[in-house]
Amino acid sequence: LIGMRFAINVAIAAAIVWQTLDAIGDTNPIWAIASMIAASEPEFTEAHRLFRSRIINVMVGCAIGLLFISMAGASAWVMSLALAAAVLVSSYVVKIKTMWRQAPITAAIVIASGITSQSFAHGVEQGLHKVAEVLFGCLVGLIVSWVMSKVWLIKPPPLTSNSGLDA
Repeated sequence: LIGMRFAINVAIAAAIVWQTLDAIGDTNPIWAIASMIAASEPEFTEAHRLFRSRIINVMVGCAIGLLFISMAGASAWVMSLALAAAVLVSSYVVKIKTMWRQAPITAAIVIASGITSQSFAHGVEQGLHKVAEVLFGCLVGLIVSWVMSKVWLIKPPPLTSNSGLDA
């Protein structure tokens, strides 16, 4: 039943994310969809833990990406240094191992947007837009997980004895 509830969570949340972003003119909400899936979980307590971890590491990565792109511009070597810095900050300062890879991923999103657009301003705008999609996807995943945990209760399996003494 947990797999079925997870599938329904993802289907509902994907529809919400896609329709919402389509309504505001976002033509490629892949970051939001991927983040929604990563933040979705059939058990709400686990979904909340993943959400918190992901949001903190997204903020760390975004801040580092913006810092590096504003100080050194958008280039492959700047991105490499920013990714290393994001890993170090996430590992040694934030110390939230769950979703710790999200910090360098987010820094890469911000800086790569600047590299591909060949414009600092457009790169920052696109990077922040993608980060906003990630945050939105995570939030939708968390909310749908919470609603489903209230609507569809899943009880743990009963404890059974394997001692062979039951007679």
